[in-house]
Amino acid sequence: MNLDTHERDGWTVVAASGEIDVVTAPSIRSEVVNLVVNGSTDIVLDFGRVDFIDSFGLGVMVGALKRVHSHEGRLRVVIGEPRVRGVLELTGIDRVLELYASVDDAIADDTPPAAHAGTELSG
Repeated sequence: MNLDTHERDGWTVVAASGEIDVVTAPSIRSEVVNLVVNGSTDIVLDFGRVDFIDSFGLGVMVGALKRVHSHEGRLRVVIGEPRVRGVLELTGIDRVLELYASVDDAIADDTPPAAHAGTELSG
């Protein structure tokens, strides 16, 4: 997995490619934690070039959402691979995450977070 973090139009984009699994997921988690601790709370997880994700990757996304929301931030996730989107739909995680087809779409969406159905997590 490759990981690249950069700023774009007021958002911090964390771009990953390859596989997100038990080995690579902790790197993404650490990056998100560091970003939030340092004040970046509007984050796009760009998984547009991710071709595999396991339960550890799913956990990273849910954990990132909780962390960002606890700091009154926004999290958006870009998914490109249909198989990865299928995993999110199968597990129901697509109902709590704001999913987009591209980083451009994620950044351009000016819909208030509360208007996205089912984006709240309890616990």
